Amino acid sequence: MTEPIISVDNIHKSYLMGKEAVPALRGVSLEIEKGDFVCLMGPSGSGKTTLLNIIGGLDEPSRGHVIIDGENLVALSENELAILRLQKMGFIFQNYNLLANFTAEENVEAPMILAKVGHKERKERTLSLLEKVGLADRAHHYPGELSGGQQQRVAIARALANDPPILIGDEMTGDLDSETGFAIMQLVTTLNAEGTTVVFVTHDPRMADFAQRLIHMQDGKIDNGSGVENTAVSANEDAANPDNQKTDSGADK
Repeated sequence: MTEPIISVDNIHKSYLMGKEAVPALRGVSLEIEKGDFVCLMGPSGSGKTTLLNIIGGLDEPSRGHVIIDGENLVALSENELAILRLQKMGFIFQNYNLLANFTAEENVEAPMILAKVGHKERKERTLSLLEKVGLADRAHHYPGELSGGQQQRVAIARALANDPPILIGDEMTGDLDSETGFAIMQLVTTLNAEGTTVVFVTHDPRMADFAQRLIHMQDGKIDNGSGVENTAVSANEDAANPDNQKTDSGADK
C-alpha cells in the first residue's frame, strides 16, 4: 500500500491572546492520498484555514506531525521547509498575491527563478502555463490591467510553475463572481484529473461540490463522519454547471 502524500497526525495549534492560549486545532488527524481532490469546510473559527496553512508549511503546529510526500515538516529547518514548499506545493490565495510591478509572465517566472530553472526552460514553461490557463495573450499585462478572474488564472499558473504534486487553495474563488468562480474550479478540476493533488478551503457549497471528498470542521476538530466521498454531485457534472444552485451539500453554514 502506498503512503499518503499528506499525513496529519494529532495536530494541535494554539495562539496566544494576551496571556491566554486560545486553541485553533484540537488533535486533528487526516490522510490525503495522491490524486485526491479534498475540500475543507466549516464556519469561521473552525480551524480549516489554520489546518491548511500547517499542511502548506506556512504555519507550524504546537504539537503533532505533518508528513508531506515522506518529509516530516516539523523536523525541517526554515531553509529546508522553503525548498520543500518550492518543490512540492503550489499556493493559490483569495487575494491572488501577485506582484503588482511584475507582468503576468514575470509573476509566473518568479518561483522558477527561485528554483534556479534555466532561462530558456523558464520562458518556455511560462508560456505553456499561460496558454494552459488561457492567458497567453496577456503575458505582458500587469495585475492592475487584468480582471479578478484573469489575476487568479495567473496565480494558478504561478502555483504550477515548478510542477508541484500538491495544489493548495484558500478561498480561491471568494472574490470572484459565480461564473468566473466556476471557470476557475473547472480549471482546477482539470489539473486534478491530470494527477495533481488538490486541497482547498471554501465557504461556498457550490464550489465544494467540485471536490471528491468534503471534510467538515467544527471547533478545531474534524466532524465525526467527515472526509467521505462527496455525494453531492455525480462525476462533478452538476458542479460544472453554473446554473446549478444546489445548497444542500451537508456543509456547515
